[in-house]
Amino acid sequence: MSISRHLPTMAYISQLDVSLNEAEMNQLKSQGFKKIDVNLNQGAGGNDIYLWYKNGSVPITKLQATYSHEMAAGFDKAGYKKIPKDLNAGEVGDSIYLWYFSGSGEYDTPIVEIDVSTDAEREALKFSTGWETLACDLNRNAGGKWIYVWVKREKQTFICDVSATNNFSSNDDYLTAGYIRLDEDTNRGAVGCYVFIWYRQTPDPRRALTDLQISTNDKEYQSFKQQGYTRVVVNLNKGTGGNKVYLWYKKGDKPIKTTTLLINPAAVPMYKKAGATVIEKNLNTGTKGQIKYLCFHQ
Repeated sequence: MSISRHLPTMAYISQLDVSLNEAEMNQLKSQGFKKIDVNLNQGAGGNDIYLWYKNGSVPITKLQATYSHEMAAGFDKAGYKKIPKDLNAGEVGDSIYLWYFSGSGEYDTPIVEIDVSTDAEREALKFSTGWETLACDLNRNAGGKWIYVWVKREKQTFICDVSATNNFSSNDDYLTAGYIRLDEDTNRGAVGCYVFIWYRQTPDPRRALTDLQISTNDKEYQSFKQQGYTRVVVNLNKGTGGNKVYLWYKKGDKPIKTTTLLINPAAVPMYKKAGATVIEKNLNTGTKGQIKYLCFHQ
């Protein structure tokens, strides 16, 4: 399935909605929304579900997904708007909802394009050409194709901060401080804490991080420490009984533009071929959880 670009001119994405049936499609169309013609339930059965957008003067600056009630903690308080329509409606997968935020703070850059991918090759092309993705597969636990939402901003942004959490109690703090969450649990498939990676972005490349690394054992831990990397204190494998896995970062010469998590094994060679850096160290090392890698683009 190919991906078509939307909004060839620089126009703000100001509203988002979802249709679960033909009646809702007709209603959104009558309200001036435009449809992204990719079924978000593709290959999984269930309803034909579509994402719609509208242009306006007040831009959306952040987009997140949740697949559990706990993940949604703090979003209302931080000023996010929920689209109250399950992206897995009619199917047995996780109940997934989109949330969006319209901000004008230091870490808010307007979104001007939005799209949906259904194959790894197109994902990799998007990732290497200035697009950001939500890390959450919209067919999560429903089977079918790997489906991701992508956004493009008014200007190039760079990652300036990274962090991680192992519970949901600090969502408020991170969301109000301008962080974006990679909406996929690093412990997925393993019995442990819900661990998520967060990042902030800036249009100023001078503030950017220039390298990310993962340590999965004490030897790697000591090596990154000696090389001057800074460690994110949360163990990405916390509560699983597996190896202690840590995220490390450094500032140098070549700024990082975006990052995500790769779960689909077929995506790894595609992303590497497209020029992304894939850190091939399993974030679930030492557990029976799902293999996943962190990757980034410079």
